Formats: sequence, C-alpha cells, structure tokens
Amino acid sequence: MKLGIVGLPNVGKSTLFNAITKAGAESANYPFCTIEPNVGIVAVPDERLDMLAKMYNPEKNTPTVIEFVDIAGLVKGASKGEGLGNKFLSHIREVDAIVHVVRCFEDGNIIHVDGSIGPKRDVETINLELIFADLEMLERRIDRTKKMMKSGDKKFLSELEVFEKIKLHLESGKPARSISFDQEQQQIVDQLFLITSKPVLYAANVSEDDLSNLNENKFLAELKELAQEEGSEVMVICAKIEEEIAQLSDDEKADFLEAMGLEESGLDKLVKASYRILGLISFLTAGPQEVRAWTIIKGTKAPQAAGKIHSDFERGFIRAEIVSYDDLISCGTYTAAKEKGLVRSEGKDYVMQDGDVTLFRFNV
Repeated sequence: MKLGIVGLPNVGKSTLFNAITKAGAESANYPFCTIEPNVGIVAVPDERLDMLAKMYNPEKNTPTVIEFVDIAGLVKGASKGEGLGNKFLSHIREVDAIVHVVRCFEDGNIIHVDGSIGPKRDVETINLELIFADLEMLERRIDRTKKMMKSGDKKFLSELEVFEKIKLHLESGKPARSISFDQEQQQIVDQLFLITSKPVLYAANVSEDDLSNLNENKFLAELKELAQEEGSEVMVICAKIEEEIAQLSDDEKADFLEAMGLEESGLDKLVKASYRILGLISFLTAGPQEVRAWTIIKGTKAPQAAGKIHSDFERGFIRAEIVSYDDLISCGTYTAAKEKGLVRSEGKDYVMQDGDVTLFRFNV
C-alpha cells in the first residue's frame, strides 16, 4: 500500500511525515523545502502479531508495511508546472490513496501561502490542480479514441461515452471519485489511472489546545462538511504532538497518550482509516519460524490470498485451515482450538476475513 501525503505548503505535511516514519524529512517554514518526495516504509501497528509472537515465540515477527510518500506542497498553477508542479503530480499518480493534510488552526508564527486559514479554499486549490491534470490527460485520450473509432470497433464508442462523462464532471469542478459507474464502465475508468479517482483521506491538522475542544473548531467543521459532500473521511491529528510521540519508547508512548486523553496515535488512526478507504484487510500466518500479517483486498478468496505468499500456493491450492484470531487467543493454543472444533477447513470459494489465522495446504 502506497499513500501520498499532499497539501499546501506549511500545513504540517512534512511534520506529520517525520512523525509517522521517523525518517527526518526536512521541515521548514517556507514553501518547497520538500522538493524530492521523501519515502518512508512504515510497519503497520498490529497488536494481534504481538500476541501471536508470545504464543509461538517465532524466529521472525513480520508486520505488513505501508509506503508513505511526502509530496512537496502544491500551489495554484501546479498542473501548469508552477512550483515544479508537474513533477509532484507525477508522484501522486503512483500512489494508491491520497492523504490530504489540511491546516485547521491559526498561528501567526506559521506563514500561510494565502495569508489566512480556509480549509475549503485550501482543499479546492489542490483539487482543482489535480482536476486540471486529469483533464489534460483525458483530452488526449478522447482525441486518440475518436481516431480509433474509424476502425468501426464498438468498444471505442463505449470508451468515448465514459471519457466524455468524466470530462463533463471534471469541468464542473468535481473529482472523478464522486461519479458512479457500472461494472463495465468502471473497467474503462480503471485504465485511465486518474488522480481524482483515487480515494482521499483528509487529515485535519489541529493545535494541541484544540484536541480537548474539537466541537468548537470552526475550521474542522468546515472541512468535515466538504468531505461529507464528496463521500470522503476526515481524521483529526495534531502533527506537533505526533512529532513528540515519535521520539518516545513504546512504554513512554502509552503513558503520553493516556496523559493527553488520546486512545491511539495518529499513525494508528491513519493506518485504520487507510485500510477502510482502500477496502483492505489482513490475514495472519503463525508458526515457530515466523508470525506474519498479509494485506489483501476485502472479498479476496482463499486461493488468491495464498498467492500473496507464493504463486505455487495459489497454483496448487488444496484447502485453507483457518481459525479466527479471537478464537485462537481465547483457546490459548492452536491445538486447543482444534480440539474445540474451531479450526475450519475451507475450500476455493472461501472469502477471507480480517484476522483469519491461516495454514494453506497445497500441492504442486
């Protein structure tokens, strides 16, 4: 999973990136201090792995990972190359989802490129640049498709209808992700790799004081209203606090979160929200050699899940022996779970569930 962190300059993007990846990306109070995208690979926090590690005492404990890409601040005109915009836009095309950091606090010491705080305006500035970039690419595809239609192949007519539908929607200032398509049309859309069709998670960056009184933050309310209109999620973070948490040990982190009245860190919230918007789940494998989490798309069947481990597992799939994580933990051992009939034998049509602890049987 690859997430691109975007936002206007000086909204807390790089501060958040530093905190969640501990990668030390340069952070400064002026635009374009981040020019090359900083990339950080982050282990997905999963307490289930820790519990399985205590049970199996494995040689290796391997979490699944997320790749975060900190993309330099976009500004008006980015789609035309302003502020090295084209370079940044190309990086966004490569990610699975966009984390859009929006500043929702006032601080006279931190410059805002537009001179004042305005979440709706800030979001629209970036959305328009992404829309312009998609429109430019789409117009080229439309021209090419019109030429191909001369061959008489009806598939090009279907493609053109979808392209024209998207173009009209984008020209109205709305992202492609807010259009509904049937299954056949969606296959055409997927070939376009539109930036504005990617799911977006808005990260509302608030001040430390705001955390205890979020209901009175007018900027957060404005952002939530906008997100609701386009069917996106908003998560609240305080990048400054996340930066402090990143410097602490696990024990200190737990104490700090408790003292702040927070149930989990921003990274934990971000990971959970990212899984939701991308429709992802994790299944687990466990044994004395390794306990490991594997990320799959919700709805994946057992043979395809096995293929995530190795293509031979999918090719020679016989069955999957599965116990739910909760059942395994409550029984204490795999053997006890088996004796209680909680280990199931599932075939090729089984749809994997989040937290399935799985042993694949195969023969090649």
